[in-house]
Amino acid sequence: MKIFIETLGCPKNFNDSEFALGILERAGHKEAERAEDADLILVNTCGFINDAKKESIAKIFEMAEIAGENKILAISGCLSERYKDELYKEMPEVDIFIGVNDYDRLPALIEAAAKDKEGQKLSFRSEYCDFNEPSLRKIPENPYTATIKIAEGCNNICTYCIIPHIRGKYRSRKIEEITEEAKRLASSGTKELIIIAQDTTYYGMDIYGRLALPELLKELCKIDGIRWIRLMYCYEDKITDELIDTMASEEKICHYIDIPIQHSSDRILKAMNRKSTKTSIMSTMSKLRAKMPDINIRTTLITGFPGETEEDFDELYNFVSEMKFERLGIFAYSREEGTPADKMKGHIRQDIKEKRRDSIMLMQTEISLSKNREKIGKTIEVIVDGKDDDGSYYGRSSYDAPEIDNAVLFTSEKELHEGDFINVKITDAFDYDLVGEAL
Repeated sequence: MKIFIETLGCPKNFNDSEFALGILERAGHKEAERAEDADLILVNTCGFINDAKKESIAKIFEMAEIAGENKILAISGCLSERYKDELYKEMPEVDIFIGVNDYDRLPALIEAAAKDKEGQKLSFRSEYCDFNEPSLRKIPENPYTATIKIAEGCNNICTYCIIPHIRGKYRSRKIEEITEEAKRLASSGTKELIIIAQDTTYYGMDIYGRLALPELLKELCKIDGIRWIRLMYCYEDKITDELIDTMASEEKICHYIDIPIQHSSDRILKAMNRKSTKTSIMSTMSKLRAKMPDINIRTTLITGFPGETEEDFDELYNFVSEMKFERLGIFAYSREEGTPADKMKGHIRQDIKEKRRDSIMLMQTEISLSKNREKIGKTIEVIVDGKDDDGSYYGRSSYDAPEIDNAVLFTSEKELHEGDFINVKITDAFDYDLVGEAL
């Protein structure tokens, strides 16, 4: 069969889809470039917050129209895992429902669905399975930037988050298995390796009895072909001095780190069941900037958490003003059934949550513009992500993750290709993008 996979949500979902496609190809199926050309359409859904759920449901119905009577429609991912009973009842258009741990069962489910289109097929493991073999992952053409998942699940029971319920307890992969996959990616052309997990800084504690991320990073830095290694989803309370020293001493590790802190008020952090405090956050940021003065710190925040007072919000606003994060994402609190926060008192009106979010984002725009203007006249290394219709190029510095961070827009007299590295002199700056000329 020809298979088309539509992936929604975070990089971890895209990583899952690549493994799913690899499993299907090993079973004799082939990838289709368009849903219209496929025999089976798989929608890998996101179910993290309300907006993501709405997007996933809309995409399922869109693909159901394309599938019609002749194609098999399957859904997987967090939404499927979280709402399996409801979706099974409400979506007769879907032929196959699978959870986040069931991709290895897809070939058998597809075979069964092809023989019996009338009956819906379901697969949801009650236990959490081990990882798929690294060799099963379908590596896309020219994978100059690629994620590598070092663990699955999460042991941080944040009161607003449903992920531990969906994906289970934290399970680290062995260092040897991760490096094997990284070498395979490098041999296929990967130059930028993005480290992902629900919590990358907890890596190793379950299987080695220690925080082993620094050890893993040192092994990955030895791999030929990898130029940049980028850290995402780091929890502040587990950022050790050893990790900071490793980042500072290893040339391949980008001076960039993603640390979702969520808030700065100790009262709200405690209600969120976060292990950090305002003091610990400021201390960690100070250590990072002392060891790597050029580091770009990305964080995410939540406004309007249940019980957040005007005083709590003012503290958060002033904290952002003081810290001046290079990269910042903000979400208005999303009420999720099944989480402890859902049952808390003091839920805040949506318009107030959004007003608080927007006021910080407006300030962050000014912070970002100021920091970008500081780069005018400087030369930075850029990885090429593509070429516009007017002949100019766009790419990213080592301080920017794909899809979520800033871009560098530049011209070049030399013909360039995706994945090329080029030095660019910055000539202008906008709120979130830089403009320059290739040298």
